[in-house]
Amino acid sequence: MNETGKVIKKSDFYYDLPEELIAQDPLLKRDDSRLLVLDKETGRTEHRIFHEITELLQPGDCLVLNNTKVIPARLLGVKEETGAAVEILLLRNRGGDIWEAIVRPGKKLRPGARVSFGDGLLKAEILEIGEEGNRLVRFSYDGIFEEILDRLGEMPLPPYITHKLADKDRYQTVYAKREGSAAAPTAGLHFTDELLEEIREMGVDLVYITLHVGLGTFRPVKADNILEHHMHSEYYEISEEAAALINETKQSGKGRVICVGTTSCRTVESAASEDGILRAGSGETDIFIYPGYRFKILDALITNFHLPESTLLMLVSALAGRERVMEAYRQAIEKRYRFFSFGDAMFIK
Repeated sequence: MNETGKVIKKSDFYYDLPEELIAQDPLLKRDDSRLLVLDKETGRTEHRIFHEITELLQPGDCLVLNNTKVIPARLLGVKEETGAAVEILLLRNRGGDIWEAIVRPGKKLRPGARVSFGDGLLKAEILEIGEEGNRLVRFSYDGIFEEILDRLGEMPLPPYITHKLADKDRYQTVYAKREGSAAAPTAGLHFTDELLEEIREMGVDLVYITLHVGLGTFRPVKADNILEHHMHSEYYEISEEAAALINETKQSGKGRVICVGTTSCRTVESAASEDGILRAGSGETDIFIYPGYRFKILDALITNFHLPESTLLMLVSALAGRERVMEAYRQAIEKRYRFFSFGDAMFIK
């Protein structure tokens, strides 16, 4: 029990998902995915196609998009001393050529161990073991690191996706710009350039912020009382221009602030003052949003379907109410929606 004595049970966010509903591949056309529309006030649902989102947006609305770009962060190499196969998954840059990473198998990669990738095109030395077994790794190479990574690295797809991704770009949003994520902000995967242009021409403001998604977002909640769960921190940036547009939308009452994805939601809520003013700037956030949270900026949310008992399912339950969200998920399963990263979408309005 936490210090207030309050308990919110992890098991309240469990649902049973047939394995065949986990989307293994992206659709041929991004905006052909299905869209479950949930009215957070009434609980009423509609079933649509994603490109019909234009019928649900209004002039004056402000769409907040996370322009982070996933780096091909999964590197497969060999331990120089033994030739044993190893994997390094980059989490975040710690300055220069030093990265925090997850390594497998951990017991083979102690401080001082050296790893070679691409026949020596890229080399790494394990410097130290950090929290939860993560490693600090120093890379050495000739040339430009990003270009070498693009050549040797693979997209770090979530473990529930077992198919190999044919086109790396399908695990990026069409507006991905700022490199640094270990996972895609997947709600944005449904947008095409054409759809965004159509939305802009309707009189909807498109605002770009950045949150580099870390794997901590997907870390399972182990505590039975979710209030004892601690989120990993992630880096975000909000420009003066983005903050001004979002604040104008809130203060003028001309439209809604609609976040595309839980990452955009967590960014703006992290940087908001108690009286609902969004502050420009950059920093780290470990905000954990669960039922009982009072949203300061967000009015509506476009999101995917999330794993049972995940912090992301708790976030959407904070917005629309646990019972309404779990009922919407029940309908989605019944109607054979596709779930998780390459799956279908929800609009909680």
